[in-house]
Amino acid sequence: MDKKKSAKIFKAFCDENRLKILEVIKNDEKCACKLLEELHISQSTLSHHMKVLGDAGVIKSRKEGKWTHYSINNKGLDKLINILQMYKN
Repeated sequence: MDKKKSAKIFKAFCDENRLKILEVIKNDEKCACKLLEELHISQSTLSHHMKVLGDAGVIKSRKEGKWTHYSINNKGLDKLINILQMYKN
């Protein structure tokens, strides 16, 4: 895998708020409105974090009306696991 793509995936996990987001959506899809309530962050902050997670392929999203719903992208997590396996002795 390309080093730039790998770095993008690792960047997604290098922020406390993004880790909290992943924790909240790990078992269930969540609406952005619920994430805002649970995490006590602004809409612009949430948008930034979701962009980083989405660009890394770690989450997936779908629009429903005016809200976006987010969930874990297992294929993205599998890529992370594969990258980590490359560094294992």
